[in-house]
Amino acid sequence: MDARVQGGAVVGGRRELWLFVLQRASAALLAPLVLVHLATMIYAIQGGLSAAEILARTRASVAWPLLYALFVAAASVHGAIGLRTIVREMTPWRGASLDAAAVAFALACLALGFRAVGALA
Repeated sequence: MDARVQGGAVVGGRRELWLFVLQRASAALLAPLVLVHLATMIYAIQGGLSAAEILARTRASVAWPLLYALFVAAASVHGAIGLRTIVREMTPWRGASLDAAAVAFALACLALGFRAVGALA
């Protein structure tokens, strides 16, 4: 439901507020995860590790799949909310169908991301 003005007051903006908060929270979670990912990739590449060696190391640990599962979840939420916001700003598309498309996008990202995380475990 979109925010509407009734009698000078904004009505229905609670969902937008929670989406705003959830996107900022996911961004705060993503920031250190991206830094860990980039540092790990730089270390692995400069160390001359092959993809097989990297996978062997990640499969020997419970921490890496958990870290990347958290990364996938945060990125899926963040990306879906951001895409929904961009579509709302750039097109006339509104309402339940847009919300459903954003949820479908998040679920697709989660499914594909968790499939990739499964390769690490």
